[in-house]
Amino acid sequence: MLGSTVRTVRRVSSSSNHNVLLKDSILKRFNNTSTDSIFISKTNNFFSSSSSSSTTQINKNNETHLRNGECCTTTLAAHVLRNSKNNRQRQRGGGVVRHQQQQKKTTTTDREDKDRDAIELALDSVVKIFTVSSSPNYILPWQNKSQRESMGSGFVIPGRKIITNAHVVADHTFVLVRKHGSPTKYRAEVQAVGHECDLALLLVESQDFWEGMNFLELGDIPFLQQAVAVVGYPQGGDNISVTKGVVSRVEPTQYVHGATQLMAIQIDAAINPGNSGGPAIMANKVAGVAFQNLSGAENIGYIIPVPVIKHFLDGVEESGKYAGFCSLGLVCQPTENVQLRNHFKMLPEMTGVLVSKINPLSDAYKILKKDDIILTFDGVPIANDGTVPFRNRERITFDYLVSMKKPNETAVVKVLRDGKECEFSITLRPLQPLVPVHQFDKLPSYYIFAGLVFVPLTQPYLHEYGEDWYNTSPRRLCERALRELPKKAGEQLVVLSQVLMDDINAGYERLAELQVKKVNGVEIENLKHLCQIVETCSNESVRFDLDDERVIVLNYHLAKIASSKILKRHRIPSAKSNDLIDEQNSLEVELAC
Repeated sequence: MLGSTVRTVRRVSSSSNHNVLLKDSILKRFNNTSTDSIFISKTNNFFSSSSSSSTTQINKNNETHLRNGECCTTTLAAHVLRNSKNNRQRQRGGGVVRHQQQQKKTTTTDREDKDRDAIELALDSVVKIFTVSSSPNYILPWQNKSQRESMGSGFVIPGRKIITNAHVVADHTFVLVRKHGSPTKYRAEVQAVGHECDLALLLVESQDFWEGMNFLELGDIPFLQQAVAVVGYPQGGDNISVTKGVVSRVEPTQYVHGATQLMAIQIDAAINPGNSGGPAIMANKVAGVAFQNLSGAENIGYIIPVPVIKHFLDGVEESGKYAGFCSLGLVCQPTENVQLRNHFKMLPEMTGVLVSKINPLSDAYKILKKDDIILTFDGVPIANDGTVPFRNRERITFDYLVSMKKPNETAVVKVLRDGKECEFSITLRPLQPLVPVHQFDKLPSYYIFAGLVFVPLTQPYLHEYGEDWYNTSPRRLCERALRELPKKAGEQLVVLSQVLMDDINAGYERLAELQVKKVNGVEIENLKHLCQIVETCSNESVRFDLDDERVIVLNYHLAKIASSKILKRHRIPSAKSNDLIDEQNSLEVELAC
């Protein structure tokens, strides 16, 4: 109806005597009150579709003239002609809008074409990984658990290497890879694994595998709401899968596999088992590596950002192996409370965090002190909540700046000590906890003497108590594993994990799961130290002092005889793990020289 009305106005305005005809028409209509209302109603309907302000003005004019008994045809005709002209301008404007919409549609189409090109590039870069693995049994450390098969994803990068997740190839015994659209699987070797950052690097020697493969380049950290496409081989099928999402958060996150806090990108694309190790594509570059999702939530996945990937790759390139992520070795407390800041003589313009605990193995232990206030790290001010500026009004914990340092690099730290500002240079290195949080790709250590099985305390050992290990494992061991710091390098907490029953150890079976403190009065440093003391014992008896003031005493010669019988009875190949045997052989070689 609107279009026909516009065309009618155009025909009247194009006539040479349109003003006369329009006047006559209006005069005739105003002579008949019934037709007056019809005309005004139609006129108002027309202009209400085009301009509400024009309608209001005409209504006011019409109401004024009708109320005064006058009929100003010239005024009304001028309004009609003026609005006819405005309508033609609006039509031309509408053409501009349509042109803009068409441009926007073209831009969207171009962007979709680029996305398709990027995905096509990824299809010739992403591989499916088949892993056969066998994890150690920490309760029976001389055995492995049953073999299992798993699948994941990976992608190729320059240098003929494949990036995937560490948990995809953890405890591997055999690894195969397959290209998209190919039925052939190729043997792959694991060059380096970084379990803290959940990344691994694979090598494939076959030349046939590399034919037609495209190498993906690493991009930058995407901004919020930027779109990414995750490419991989998730469960539910055998072929490649592409899911799209947007970036919803960028911040340090707990890496489940390595139990470390590193930068991660949260996206709303689905990341399912099998997606692990696949690339997240933004434009035609890699924005990250898919590695975990949030259980109990829908479409919340996480990808490892490019800075973490580059840190891993640079370390492997420089040293040939995984170098690790640096740490200051500090436990810090926020200073958001006003009274706390006043107590430590912080000026109103000062911000920082309070040092609560320092790892004795860190270089900071010799420089910083408890109750120091860390104000800046490499010139970057630290807020009272422990965060530093990051990109556009975003903030992250200052641990991110520490973790991105290369091993043996120095950092300048400004601290407030007793109301005075000081600057110190601290060398940063990766630090190992007293109780390891993981031990992938490594056989556990153990030593068996007279049926007493000694092992170093590790979190994987505690995990053998089940998914709820924090509540079901021995409370004292759990607390020490999570809170105690090492006093010197190489220190371990040695535990009597179990007692293989025999006449020699009868009555001691209830003393399992206790920490060993001393052997023959000597404090234990680690499992190797315990083994050396027992093996070189010259006393008639050997005494073990355990936690909770418990004591085990054995006749040394009878215990040695019983040990061989117990090992044979339980089909245990050796009383020592391979690492202890290798160390003993090395020691014997050194003594012989």
